[in-house]
Amino acid sequence: MKISEIMTSDPACCKKDENLQEAAKLMVEHDCGEIPVVDDDGGLVGVITDRDVCCRAVAEGMPAETRIEEVMTRSVVSVTPDTSLEDCLTSMENSQVRRVPVIDDDGKCCGMVSQADIARTGRDAKTAELVQEISRARADEKSSGCC
Repeated sequence: MKISEIMTSDPACCKKDENLQEAAKLMVEHDCGEIPVVDDDGGLVGVITDRDVCCRAVAEGMPAETRIEEVMTRSVVSVTPDTSLEDCLTSMENSQVRRVPVIDDDGKCCGMVSQADIARTGRDAKTAELVQEISRARADEKSSGCC
């Protein structure tokens, strides 16, 4: 199975000069926890997550007008529409991320793949393995006092 078969196509995106409130509104409007950050040509430059907003901005007392580029995640794991489901799972597990942007041959964001997308494939064992591997780091963080 290829990622193009399960990805959410044409995701909501934002630009790095937009502010946190605009990103948070997009998350609410599209019921998601991660928004790709793109340049003027649609090229992927990062992502802004609900965790970025909460832990990097709100917890530090940054105002809602703070530009996305100040708190966004720049090192992003991504896949292409032709990536196999197994290769995508491996990337997500190794990077311990719950969502990955999908980029086309020109580096433009054309989709997103999340744990929920993978779960909808009906591959319970693969979904369980993904959740276990991604969550392993979370358990380690909690034991060290991190939230």
